[in-house]
Amino acid sequence: MSEYAKSGVDYGVMEPFKQKMIAMGKRTLLFPNRRDVYINGEVLHAHGGVFEYRGNFPHLWCSTQEGLGNKNWIAEWMYANAATAAAEQRRPNAEQRGSMLGAESEFSRGANGTYYEGIAIDAALMATNDVIAQGAMPVVFTDEVAVGDSAWFADEKRASDLAEGYFKICKEVGMALPAGESPALRYLLKPEPPVKSAPSLSGCVTGIIAPKERIITGKKLKPGCRIIGVTSSGIHANGISLLIKRALELPDKFLTKLPNGKTLGEEALIPTRSYVALIEALQKENVEMCALLPGTGDGVGKLAFDKRQFTYRIHTWTNVPVIFQFMSEIGVSLQDCLKTFNWGIGYYIFVPPEEVGRTLSVGKQAGYELIDIGVVEEGKRQVIFRPENIVLLPPGE
Repeated sequence: MSEYAKSGVDYGVMEPFKQKMIAMGKRTLLFPNRRDVYINGEVLHAHGGVFEYRGNFPHLWCSTQEGLGNKNWIAEWMYANAATAAAEQRRPNAEQRGSMLGAESEFSRGANGTYYEGIAIDAALMATNDVIAQGAMPVVFTDEVAVGDSAWFADEKRASDLAEGYFKICKEVGMALPAGESPALRYLLKPEPPVKSAPSLSGCVTGIIAPKERIITGKKLKPGCRIIGVTSSGIHANGISLLIKRALELPDKFLTKLPNGKTLGEEALIPTRSYVALIEALQKENVEMCALLPGTGDGVGKLAFDKRQFTYRIHTWTNVPVIFQFMSEIGVSLQDCLKTFNWGIGYYIFVPPEEVGRTLSVGKQAGYELIDIGVVEEGKRQVIFRPENIVLLPPGE
């Protein structure tokens, strides 16, 4: 072993991972063609992707850089602990044996998974769901998997799951992954125990706005605009630090069973929902959209994203996912929940009143659940959450 490898950067361990990602990336190159964007197949390595637009519309480009945050720390915890717990479940006492022969719980069947297929989807969608907020459709994704010790790359199952997750989401949203980066940063990255190693996942998504008139700047947002909420798949990837803190205080931690039969860890690791198909469908139907907003940092309070003095009055809400109900039950205040989690709405669409009906109809046809949840009014910059009579102020106010 070289001295460099002993210092924590072992290219012999890292190279198979890099090659696996390159091979996966090659399988994605044709996905942007549906939007008349073509990847140059002669330049395929970690240094960059070359691409061009061959359509006929005047167009704009939009790039968004985002990181996943702490969600894959939970995946690492579950990967290390869930299999052990499942083995214990498979050793029933004598009284249970007769009824359990030949059967395994859903949790046991999934316990040997690395959870990284879903984590890859999360990581890619952090930037993807942001780039569409400008009316851009994703065409190119470049990723970074940065670890504290190159030994993390040696797990072939985890690497395969990560690559497959990236492939699936690239295919779903229509983007290619022509290049990426996978550094070992021993002196910068060290996860919180008991997790021994966990990468920092991030990436950049480039989207195309074609024709360029489809750009959404938010300037059309004004009093009278209606707020359409689109349901989330769960926690997505925001509020994870609070979730981890609270979970580690529980006796069974992420193996705590929820009322729906899943563990807290399983529920937390449900992948983020993509909203690309929804926005693309609304564009094709020429639905006028005043603004688009991902339901991410600052939870429901993010509705007051615009710096102008608008009040966002919420009169209706969706059913709150079980993971958020649980957080409330274990003592997180409703105010903190609303300012931390998406609380069941993963995306907001602001439309003129006359577009509400079409928006709901097109969204339903595209396979999403949309709800007319509120209205923009003149007044102090705040969110009034009428279902619970709570006022949410912007950060710093």
